[in-house]
Amino acid sequence: MPLPFLTADRAFDAADDVALPFDDRERWRRPYRPGPWRVGVAALVLLVASFVLLSAVVIALTGAVAGGAACLGVGLVVVAAALRLLRMGVWVGARGLRHVGFLITRTTPWAQVVSVRTVQQPVRWLGLPRTVQGQALLLGRRGRPQESAPPLLTTHNADFLGRVTAFDRAADMVEAWAEEYRPR
Repeated sequence: MPLPFLTADRAFDAADDVALPFDDRERWRRPYRPGPWRVGVAALVLLVASFVLLSAVVIALTGAVAGGAACLGVGLVVVAAALRLLRMGVWVGARGLRHVGFLITRTTPWAQVVSVRTVQQPVRWLGLPRTVQGQALLLGRRGRPQESAPPLLTTHNADFLGRVTAFDRAADMVEAWAEEYRPR
C-alpha cells in the first residue's frame, strides 16, 4: 500500500507556487516564538480561569444569577489577561515596529527608527525589579534619547530566559527588518 504523503518522490502540484500566509509583508508578525515561561504562565492563568468559569456556572445554577454573572465577568477578564500575556512582545510589519506590553502598545513607523542594536547591559529578570547582566535589543527613535526607551527584547525576559540562541535569532531578524524598511 503506497503512502504518497510520506514519500519524497511524489509529484508536486501546480498549486505549490502560491504564496504562503507568512509571506504577506503587510501583516504584523512576531519574528520569534513565545517562550516557555510566557506560555507556562498563560496556561496556569487559563487553568485558573476555567475554575472561575466553572464556579460561575455552579453559582448561576444555584439561583444566584447576579453572583454568577459577576463570577463570569471575572472569568472573562482572566481569559483576556491570559490572551494579552501571550500577545506581548515585538511585532514587525511593513508599516513599522510594534512593541506590545501588557497594558500599552507602542507602534513606531520605520521612518522614525534611527537604529536597532543589541547591547550588553543590566536587564530585568522576568520583568521583576532584580537585574542581571545580559543583552538587550534597543530601539533608537528620531528625536528621543535612546536611554529613555525600554528594551524591546532581553535575554532574561519571559520569551528568552535560558534561550540565548533564540534571542540572537530574534534580534537579528528585527535588525534585518529595520535595515530593510528604514529609510536612508
